[in-house]
Amino acid sequence: MLISSVGVTAGIWGIGELKWLQLGELSIYDQMLRSRPREPIDHRILLVTITQDDLDKETWPLSDQTMNKLLQKIQSYQPRIIGLNIYRHQQKNLAANLNQKDHIIGTCLLSNIGRSEVDPPENFPMENIGFNDIVTDNAVDQVIRRGLLFSDLTNQDIRCQTQLSFGTLLAINYLEKQGIQASFTENQQFKIGETIFPRLDENAGSYQDMDANGYQILLNYRHPDQLFLQVTLTEVLNDKVNPRWIQDRLVIVGTTVPHIHPGYYTPYSHLSNHPIRTHRVFIHAQIASQIISAVLDGRNLISYWPEWAELLLIWICALIGSILAWQWRHPIIIFMEAFILLGLIGIASGLYLQGIWIPLLTPSLALFMSSFAIIGYNNYQSQKQNEVILKQVEKQEEAIAQLSSLLIEATQLPSDFNNFGVPEISSIADNKLLGNGRFKIYQSLAAGGFGCTYLATDTQKNGNPICVVKQLMPARTDTKFLQVARRLFNTEAEILALLGKHPQIPQLFAYFEEDNEFYLVQEYIQGNSLSEELPPNTVVKSEAYVIKMLQEVLELLVFTHNHKVIHRDIKPSNIMRSTENNCLFLIDFGAVKLMQPQVNEKTEIATVAIGTKGYSPPEQFAGHPRLSSDIYALGMIAIQALTGVFPSEIQVNTTTGNLNWRHLTKMSDKLGEIIDKMTSYHFSDRYQSASAVIQDLKLLVTSY
Repeated sequence: MLISSVGVTAGIWGIGELKWLQLGELSIYDQMLRSRPREPIDHRILLVTITQDDLDKETWPLSDQTMNKLLQKIQSYQPRIIGLNIYRHQQKNLAANLNQKDHIIGTCLLSNIGRSEVDPPENFPMENIGFNDIVTDNAVDQVIRRGLLFSDLTNQDIRCQTQLSFGTLLAINYLEKQGIQASFTENQQFKIGETIFPRLDENAGSYQDMDANGYQILLNYRHPDQLFLQVTLTEVLNDKVNPRWIQDRLVIVGTTVPHIHPGYYTPYSHLSNHPIRTHRVFIHAQIASQIISAVLDGRNLISYWPEWAELLLIWICALIGSILAWQWRHPIIIFMEAFILLGLIGIASGLYLQGIWIPLLTPSLALFMSSFAIIGYNNYQSQKQNEVILKQVEKQEEAIAQLSSLLIEATQLPSDFNNFGVPEISSIADNKLLGNGRFKIYQSLAAGGFGCTYLATDTQKNGNPICVVKQLMPARTDTKFLQVARRLFNTEAEILALLGKHPQIPQLFAYFEEDNEFYLVQEYIQGNSLSEELPPNTVVKSEAYVIKMLQEVLELLVFTHNHKVIHRDIKPSNIMRSTENNCLFLIDFGAVKLMQPQVNEKTEIATVAIGTKGYSPPEQFAGHPRLSSDIYALGMIAIQALTGVFPSEIQVNTTTGNLNWRHLTKMSDKLGEIIDKMTSYHFSDRYQSASAVIQDLKLLVTSY
């Protein structure tokens, strides 16, 4: 018999304060317990239940005569251990007529708030007594999930002076009869044979600050449908029991009558075909069976990760959620996280089958809450960014209006002042340094009416990366014009700096003014322009190519238009395909070109219209570009790709102003309708958003 001096402490009445998260984790634990494969019945244990039908023939509490007759009947079949999970006050003559009582285990009940102590039988030695008390999760849901094996008694005035629980004492005695001894390891862990039963700590599994006093373990329940062999009191008294069910078995006697004790909630209480409450005799039988099966069969004990490992899992899930939200920035990550969660559930289920309990709810919440936090942060930053861009767009429009006014006023000035011809642009010498020596020019790329474009190296960055320098030259150098041009340049540069955060819009590295000339320095995109892919440089494109091209550029327009920015010069040469990732980039936003306005050859009056003939719609050339103007220009690129005809050569319906192009190529009517709507003459007849075009293209693709 084991009565250890192990340093376990008193306090066996439930757990401390738990948060609602822990209740969720414990509920997941219950669900996993219920969903395990069912194990075979434990034939080592026989339950003799005292039912209501039995009490209809007997009085309660059972008389000494009835109890002794029951014990004599059971003993005649030579059981290994008999456990009496019933108690009565003043139990003086229990088993008085039996010759051998050392294999009979009785019980007593410790005192508790609102409940008095129940004494052990007077004629039983204390080493054959186990306390009948059970630990419930009182502060949460009163479910029995833990088994109390030992208690350290500090009160010497009570009669229930036992350290061992009833179920534990049954298992120890049963195994001792087989020559397997119980002991404690050097670090005071309970051990039977070679099997160690790790002691539960206060933060075990999903518990937090639990009252872990005494020696507790997690209960590894057997399914109630595959539990133990059972007979009734009447069947035993009338010799209607198979002797083989008792011989060399552990026999436990207990009541199942609700009015004697209502029983306890267990993880199986929510099963529709199972009683809501489980009686005390079944709980102790589960404890005894768990100990015996772990020692003899190697049945898994339920263990749990250390707290640091659980925290690491939570942090990993939070990190995964954050990375997904930061990289994707799209609601689709919720579906990705759902798959990750299913994987986590699968891993947890697999570990649980091996007896390892890991938290699920807190890592899942960390996964989703971290992604929601990042999405919320991104939305907040995007909103702030939009506010900044809107202010810059307002300044831009104001500067454009002032430029327009200055150009109109200029027509009244002397003829030598009103000269808007293209100024002579001197080429910047190779190896010249700009931007306070930061950017070193080494190659000229292009020259136009509004300035020149160069390749340069950034001497202040590691590796001296290549960048593009755009030299923008205002048409006039008088103070008033330069002030407006400077304001337009600065606002446009600030807009480009924000738009450049999109991975498919060149990043703005710097902008500055030197000698009344303005410079933009942007990321260099290695690749070729879309004009090199389209006819007449190549053959006409397939419908699939055009749809893919439209979808990719439209996604970029969604981004820019959401910021209320109009590109103003969508054309093939301003769409680059990167050789690094084959993605399309949108380059060369056009508002700063207004510093070098176009000249009407007939009237010699400059205008603030920006765009390229054939690609830009009528309202843009009238100086009133809209978001749908960019959609029109992209539609013209699609027509060029499908027909091989330049947009400026497409015939126009003189009545409606719309284009006559459908006869030049073969394609689906639906795609033709989409492009027709993109390129309608009047802006009110066009798509009003790039998102609407994308939606129609998706419907078209799914209909194939």
